[in-house]
Amino acid sequence: MTNSGFDTRGVPVSYGNQDAIDGLELAIETSLSFRGDAIAVIDAILEEHPDFIMGWLFKAGWMTQAMETRIYSEMVGALKEAEKRLSKANDREKGHYEATHAWVNGDFYGAVQKWEAVLTQYPLDLFALELVHYTDVLLGDVVGQRDCVARVFNLWDESMPGYEFVLGFYSFGLEENNDYLKAEEFGRQALAIRPDNPYAVHAVSHVMEMTGRQSGGIRFMQDQRKHWGDSNFANHLWWHTSLYHLDLEQNAKSMEIFDKHLDSRQNDGNKYEELDAAALLWRLNLVGEESGDRWAHLADKWEPAAQDTLYAFNDVHAMMCYVSDDRKDAQEKLLSANERYVENASDANVAMSREIGIPFCLAIQDFKNERYGDCVDRLLPIRYMTHRLGGSFAQRDIIGWTLLEAALRSKRYDLALGLANERASLKPTSVQNWRAVSRAFKGLGDHTKADRANARADSMMV
Repeated sequence: MTNSGFDTRGVPVSYGNQDAIDGLELAIETSLSFRGDAIAVIDAILEEHPDFIMGWLFKAGWMTQAMETRIYSEMVGALKEAEKRLSKANDREKGHYEATHAWVNGDFYGAVQKWEAVLTQYPLDLFALELVHYTDVLLGDVVGQRDCVARVFNLWDESMPGYEFVLGFYSFGLEENNDYLKAEEFGRQALAIRPDNPYAVHAVSHVMEMTGRQSGGIRFMQDQRKHWGDSNFANHLWWHTSLYHLDLEQNAKSMEIFDKHLDSRQNDGNKYEELDAAALLWRLNLVGEESGDRWAHLADKWEPAAQDTLYAFNDVHAMMCYVSDDRKDAQEKLLSANERYVENASDANVAMSREIGIPFCLAIQDFKNERYGDCVDRLLPIRYMTHRLGGSFAQRDIIGWTLLEAALRSKRYDLALGLANERASLKPTSVQNWRAVSRAFKGLGDHTKADRANARADSMMV
């Protein structure tokens, strides 16, 4: 073994054993393609090569993306193993260590800056780019999702291993910043290079969602289905497919997707899957679909995390489960834990919880308890700050949709009409949006305009 080596893109690695470096590359590719278990891959390498510091840093770094307390001790353990070997690390590896160390200490934004510093010095460090981009999505840094890729994109080309994943990152970042034409071009280019690239499928599906191409989106997802794999990310792609059906008022089809692919009884307790399940079931309830005992099974999965206070985005989806299954103790635990947390903690999630997480949790309680006016009053002031909750525009739309439905149910029809018109303007091909316009007009007593909006909705049904 030499003292140092390089990965397949020429990025330096202090541990020069080629088998270890190749194993790290496989782990990175596994994480990027959402196929297999990247942690199991790197664990096997570390068992053979315990002094491979970049292997330990990959394990700790990849675990940051789970945002779950159940893996926290293992993430910290991997970081400590890296720390033991830090004296032999190169500058790139020290940068990864400092970034993950910042994350473990709750400084998510500081971690991004340190990963970005690594990427500035090593623009072909695919793992650093992956972590910056995904973390920007988690934190709701919309511009960062695009620009972290833009800073290095011209230094990549199709001859470099992993270029298709860079295209996928750029596609999603462009989509979230409303550059839909270029986003779709890069997403489809990524799929042309590697069809089994779920993140590129994801980026294109977002473009179709935001531009109101529901029927095309359904066909696209059907065509790509054979390439999704079977990871929890495939569940997320099913969730996206369900949104197209909801927009077209094909509610039974969305419920079928829930039952076949998102039902909590069918998954292993991964929070990523449970987020999608809660988000879809809440939307189905908003449009009047009955959920039977589905919330009970989902709430069972969420209840152990009631006091996590790790990520506000998780907390609001947990609250949907607790209120929908009338679990008052779990609701109280979640709110009490968050209130103590924002008073005493100083990590990056505090602002997310204080500004968006707690108000939305309280609004969810209001909605389910039919205090619709209170729900409106909580959500209206924060509706333009929701990016701070993290996730994508499509995911955060649940706040706007809940606000609109609460306005309709509280008979604040003038506000409801404004909100519905806004949504219909942004996505005029949505049956649901025009139904809401119709309901608002009807509430205001203008039955002619209500009928006209209904007719427009009817004309879009397929």
